Amino acid sequence: MTGKLDQVFAALADPTRRAILSMLLEDDMAVTDVAHPFEMSLAAISKHLGVLTSAGLISQEKRGRVKWCKLEPDALRGASVWMQGFGQFEPVNLDAFERFLAVELSGPVMPPEAGE
Repeated sequence: MTGKLDQVFAALADPTRRAILSMLLEDDMAVTDVAHPFEMSLAAISKHLGVLTSAGLISQEKRGRVKWCKLEPDALRGASVWMQGFGQFEPVNLDAFERFLAVELSGPVMPPEAGE
């Protein structure tokens, strides 16, 4: 499970691959259509698609002479479950934390000495 999770997060780390996944949310697409909005070669897009396929995030299928890409949403389930584990903690109130730090860093307040 850890290896697959690592592959998913590695695939999601690249903005081009995230953009491709967003495009595939709409519908299956031919590889050439996936490549169209990007200013990179078809070979570079194919490498990105290979990473997404290896991670299980998409599948590729040849239909006639055209290769099609399809989103595989179940592949994100493991990553989603892993991230939800962090939801058990209360969100940090940064304003309250900043006030706490200001008090702690200002040091103890010394009472004025008698006779001053």
